[in-house]
Amino acid sequence: MPKPVITRSATGGVLQVLGTQVRFLCTAEETGKKWSLMEVSLPKAAGAPPHSHPWDEAYYVLTGEVRFVVGGVAHLLRAGDFLYAPANTIHAFEGHSEEMARVIIFDAPAHAENFFREIDAGVKNMPADLDKMLAVGERHQVSFAPPG
Repeated sequence: MPKPVITRSATGGVLQVLGTQVRFLCTAEETGKKWSLMEVSLPKAAGAPPHSHPWDEAYYVLTGEVRFVVGGVAHLLRAGDFLYAPANTIHAFEGHSEEMARVIIFDAPAHAENFFREIDAGVKNMPADLDKMLAVGERHQVSFAPPG
């Protein structure tokens, strides 16, 4: 049975994922794989390319601006804005402001964590590591779509 979780601001490992920093606030292990929660810091133009996966994700922008494309429709979100991306929906996002954007991401059921850990460990130089990224995605049920 899961136990209460408190994550202090200076705790939790930070992963480097495609130019972003990902810090887990509540992990899959802590929730019995029901969901996970992370804080992602996005410099301008850094983020996730178009992709889909069989779990839901929700985003809440804390600071800055983030450009999302969900189901082929672009949205500019600012601090205080929320977006829900249902499972199997192609989506992408990137920092859009000069200010570092910070976003809370919720995924359910929890699945993204191991994907991010493997990207952090082995995908360092894009586009040179594109084949590695695609292989990691395949292992974790993340399908990358062509941009556009």
